[in-house]
Amino acid sequence: MVPSDQPQTAEPEKTLRVQTLGGFRVWRDGAEVPAGAWNREKALHLFQLLVTLRRQSTRFHKEQIIDLLWPEFDAARGDRDFKVALNALHKAIEPERAPRADPYFLRRHELTYGLYFEAIQIDADAFEQAVAAGNRALETDDARAIDHFRAALDLYHGDYLPARRYEDWSSAERERLQVLALNAMTSLAHLLLTRVPQESIRLTERVLSVDPIWEDAYRIQMRAYAAQATGPWRCGSISAAWRPWSGSWPFPRCGRPRSLHGDSRGNPCNLTVTRLVYTTTVPRPGRLPCAQREVRIE
Repeated sequence: MVPSDQPQTAEPEKTLRVQTLGGFRVWRDGAEVPAGAWNREKALHLFQLLVTLRRQSTRFHKEQIIDLLWPEFDAARGDRDFKVALNALHKAIEPERAPRADPYFLRRHELTYGLYFEAIQIDADAFEQAVAAGNRALETDDARAIDHFRAALDLYHGDYLPARRYEDWSSAERERLQVLALNAMTSLAHLLLTRVPQESIRLTERVLSVDPIWEDAYRIQMRAYAAQATGPWRCGSISAAWRPWSGSWPFPRCGRPRSLHGDSRGNPCNLTVTRLVYTTTVPRPGRLPCAQREVRIE
């Protein structure tokens, strides 16, 4: 949790819980803040902006906030709209605050404004802490690492603030958390290769749906399909894994023409494979032609 200034006066304990991953929701003292409570969309944007930039600073000058949220406005109109949004935000997160009482969650110091993060729980912080714990445990205890990565991915419901995906101020945090999530999925898939190969396949599919050129996910997925096989390989046993990458079949022919699922007579093709080598055509956004990559799985 990001540190912040201590409260200046004794206050009853209050808390906000914020979901930012896969959607945006806020709970105040255990009760969800309804969507209509924000009243103005810019009040919502103001809150999300301060949450998003908390690692840069816990306080921002009013002019900085106006430049980020109302870049097209002149100073007078920006100042007016900022005051309207600020008032709506106070009402949304502290509807029972007494008149003239100091705000608790969003505080002002001269011309700077910031959230009191000691009283705010953010799912992205908990997600990042669980990923860090999993990475530390990788060196000493695989079982603990698995537990930490699973806890992290239980929190990662999707992209950070998906409704703000086109706002410049949210893009860096969204990309940073997405990379953390993809690394966590890949690490967990590797740990589960011999334990639960089907879950490794599911995790790598999730990675590749986000980033189709995440090469480690291809390697782990093919090894997971191999781990599922018992006895000699059957040609059809990994055909589902092969289809996304190439139409050609990587195994040698078995003496007569065969399809992915067997020979021309419908008989299964039994192969014993000790090393799997495949060449995959990987799309590279913005570049033509596609890159050819050979990935070896021992």
